[in-house]
Amino acid sequence: LGSSLGMDKEVAKRLLSAEGVPVAKYLVCRNKEGVSFQKVKAILGVPFFLKPANAGSSVGVHKVRNQKEYQTYLLDAYRYDTKVILEEMMKGQEVECSVLGGDKPMASIPGEVVVHHDFYSYEAKYLDEKGASLNIPARLSSSLTKKVQTLAMKVFQTLECEGFGRVDFFVKKNGQVVVNEINTLPGFTAISMYPKLWEASGISAEELTDRLINLALKRYNER
Repeated sequence: LGSSLGMDKEVAKRLLSAEGVPVAKYLVCRNKEGVSFQKVKAILGVPFFLKPANAGSSVGVHKVRNQKEYQTYLLDAYRYDTKVILEEMMKGQEVECSVLGGDKPMASIPGEVVVHHDFYSYEAKYLDEKGASLNIPARLSSSLTKKVQTLAMKVFQTLECEGFGRVDFFVKKNGQVVVNEINTLPGFTAISMYPKLWEASGISAEELTDRLINLALKRYNER
């Protein structure tokens, strides 16, 4: 259930908003139709982001600056889903926080993604080895660090997640923390953010794996 809810960005936003979790302003397009560019511009401002509601790794994600781009990119996003999200552009630090646990989850220290492209695109993530760099821990005050951790756990619980997940945020210059999305099956290689954040928090990759196995066994036995 958690992975289904987390994958659908629009449903996740609805549930998070209902719990008072801050998310970026957004609009929804369905069934190969679109909201007029003028309406989007009035509500979200320009530029804004356009993405398939159910996708990952920034596939089909575009930064829209004008009406021509909007029409072109909307068609591209509809290649991947029947529902498309339009989001206001958030300016701020891109911060990620790992979550581990079941009924009472715990949060790692946050890390920061410093993007060297226009935005954190598929190319920046996977094709350009210099597309982004990681700061662990993130350059945040102690109060903002605590705020990110608290929100990460709230997102995890609101979306009925179990085991592990990584919650991604924007931290604005005024100190506002906005949830971008949750990844309910985050990368787990030696260079992935999820285990690196736990390692920096004092839990080795071996211990982390052991904890996840025990959480899965506990869940199986309970059910």
